[in-house]
Formats: sequence, structure tokens, C-alpha cells
Amino acid sequence: MTSDTQTEVEVVVGATDSIDISSPQPETEDILDTVDDLIVRLHEAKMMPLSSNALVDREIFLTKLESLRASLPDELRAARWMVREREAFISRTNEKAREIVDSARSEADALVSESNIVAEAVEEANILVRRAEGDARRLRLEGEDDIDRRLQKMEHLLVELTSQVQRSRAEFHQARPRPPEVPV
Repeated sequence: MTSDTQTEVEVVVGATDSIDISSPQPETEDILDTVDDLIVRLHEAKMMPLSSNALVDREIFLTKLESLRASLPDELRAARWMVREREAFISRTNEKAREIVDSARSEADALVSESNIVAEAVEEANILVRRAEGDARRLRLEGEDDIDRRLQKMEHLLVELTSQVQRSRAEFHQARPRPPEVPV
């Protein structure tokens, strides 16, 4: 025992349970399941007689914690990648809109040069420009909505994961009752 207010956790080395870490990038459920499993294992750990120390399988805990650490940066990278993809999508959409507008203007100029259909060409060009701008706006808004939904989903996932980690840390740091004094 290091002090009266601290509790120690003794670790027993040896694998009694098998761990499946075959997937290099676990899904969100896998991460949450691993955190839940670690919490359950800690709650169910056998207590050392005459102390507040618990016996846990060190290899299992270390392997699962390393797996969690390896999976978290991938989630964060995915979120950053989604932001970059959103920006690239918006850029491509704007470029496509400019091409549509330029094409409509070029077509309008060609129609204007023909004197017998000038009025009709101007009207059609304006319709094409408005339609192209509307299509571009619609594509951009749909893209932004889709990316926003994905980012919201990722944010929700990260909030859930953060709250799980905070609860686990809070449980880990909770003061344990002092063991009864042993008569000497």
C-alpha cells in the first residue's frame, strides 16, 4: 500500500482468456465493447485478502488498451479525411458549376450571333444559366448536407467514446474504502 487514500491494483501475468485483435481498425461497437469488457473485468477482478488490491490479467488489459489506443487515431484521421473530402467535393462542384455556366454562356453567344433567333437564344441562355446555377447550388447543398450528416455521426461517436472513457477513468479513480485494521 502506497498511502491511505490510494488503492493499488496488482496484476497477474498470464493469459487465461483469449483476445481477438485480428481486425486492425475496430468498428465503434468493437471499441465500446472493449471498454465495457475492461470495466466488467475490473469490477469482477478477485480481491486480494486483507487489502483493497485486485488481481487482474495484465496481458489481457495491456493488449486491449493497446488495441484501443491504436484504433482511436484512425477515427480521428477519418474525421479529418471527411472534412478534406467535403472541401474537395465543394471545389469540384463549384468547378462543375463554372463549366456549366461557361458552357451556357458560350452557347448563348453562338445563338446570339445568329440574327434570326436572337431573342429566343437570349431567353434559352438565361434559362440554361439559371438551371445550371440551380443545379450547382443543389449539388453543393446536397454535398454539404451529406458531409454534415457524416461529421455529426462522427461527432456523436467521439462524444460517446469520450464519455465512456471519462466514466471508466472516474470509476478507476474512485476511492476505495480502507481495509479493516488487522490486530497485531
